[in-house]
Amino acid sequence: MVESRLTRVLLRLGAGITLFFIYFPLLVIGLYAFNEQVTQRWPIEEWSTKWFPVAFENEAVREALKHSILAGLGATAIALVLGTLASMAISRYRFFGRDVVTFAVILPIALPGIVTGLALQATIKDVLGPLGVTFGLATIIIGHATFCVVVVYNNVLARLRRTAGNLDEASADLGADSWQTFRYVMFPQMRTALLAGGLLAFALSFDEIIVTIFTSGAIQTLPIWMYATLFRPTELPIVNVVALFVILVSIIPVYFAQKLAGASGITAERPAKGSVAASVEAEP
Repeated sequence: MVESRLTRVLLRLGAGITLFFIYFPLLVIGLYAFNEQVTQRWPIEEWSTKWFPVAFENEAVREALKHSILAGLGATAIALVLGTLASMAISRYRFFGRDVVTFAVILPIALPGIVTGLALQATIKDVLGPLGVTFGLATIIIGHATFCVVVVYNNVLARLRRTAGNLDEASADLGADSWQTFRYVMFPQMRTALLAGGLLAFALSFDEIIVTIFTSGAIQTLPIWMYATLFRPTELPIVNVVALFVILVSIIPVYFAQKLAGASGITAERPAKGSVAASVEAEP
């Protein structure tokens, strides 16, 4: 498609406005982390990094960070197992209710977080409570896994749908059992999708607050600590530093997940105009 100069300018302008709309608030909170004063005022008059060591030496921050990391790793592990099993069943087998299963797996990420949180709280308190289950890190992990499964499921399912199913049949014809087929044929094809899905699941879990409020009990993750401390004016600079840290930490898994997806062809760029013809002409 040939685009006019005006069209290209308008598209770039639209992209710039979109990025500004999304990231300007994040830029503001990042700059406030370097504000020397306790009170926030724009524009910032005095700059300093003195709040960074104060934040990193805060015992409550370190404890909340530990809980967030453990919850993210636990939820990601559960999501990898369940999401992979569900995606393999949907992509490789035909059975009654197959579309219903897909809808049911994807639905939790579309539901409002407060609905999921209320449902989990009622289940843990009224159904599992008499069995000895109490609110804590384990219930946080279970709550986060309910929506992290969707991310892994979508990534792995998209990869399996682009993978030839006859490779599995060929493996079986050569005498491989189900485990050998998975280990030597299927897993090498979907490992980058698993890694990308796991990174995205960890990022989702690390930032989650709504479901965590209903499932955490007395335990504080980093987002909950930030929300609880936000209303203490003297500690607002520390919250800004922690917010900047969360932004930077969240960028890392999302970036690598995008790179892995791009390398596998999911988000790879289209060849430049004429590059295909040029490559064909270059063939001997």
